[in-house]
Amino acid sequence: MRFSINIPNFGDFADPRNVATVAAAAEQAGWDGLFVWDHVLHRQHQGRPFGDPWMLLTAAALATSRIRLGTLLTPVPRYRPQQLARQVATLDHLSGGRVTFAAGLGGPIEDEYRSFGDFAEPRVLAERLDEGLELLSRFWSGEPVNHHGRHYEVRDVTLLPAGVQRPRPPVWIGGF
Repeated sequence: MRFSINIPNFGDFADPRNVATVAAAAEQAGWDGLFVWDHVLHRQHQGRPFGDPWMLLTAAALATSRIRLGTLLTPVPRYRPQQLARQVATLDHLSGGRVTFAAGLGGPIEDEYRSFGDFAEPRVLAERLDEGLELLSRFWSGEPVNHHGRHYEVRDVTLLPAGVQRPRPPVWIGGF
């Protein structure tokens, strides 16, 4: 069994320096991982600063050498797959292959999607999650990708560098 510290990406933890301090302390104390929430907006916590989870994890990677790093969890349908693939691969390189990628729909759906004018039908979000996960794995391979799906299209794209971990970082799926 492994144990991790899980922190929000808002409030005091919106500051990358605070996240780096917690990550270093967690590693020194023997914890196995540090995972950061991935919210853009959570009205229950409105008025608090929110940090970008990938920037927060970058700070944690630079402050540690052993613990696993990732989000709990990344709402894949909220991202463009190519952007997300690049961010995860970059962090995987920076951390020396310590990224665990946790994915799901995210929420609250009203806050994370509808507040920004995004389509938020759960069934469509689930379709985008499935298609996005397939694209992420293909992008992380470092091989050319061609894809014509219901939600995404990719024409002869190779994203380099590929992820450090082969065939890809561990992927966890979460939800309610």
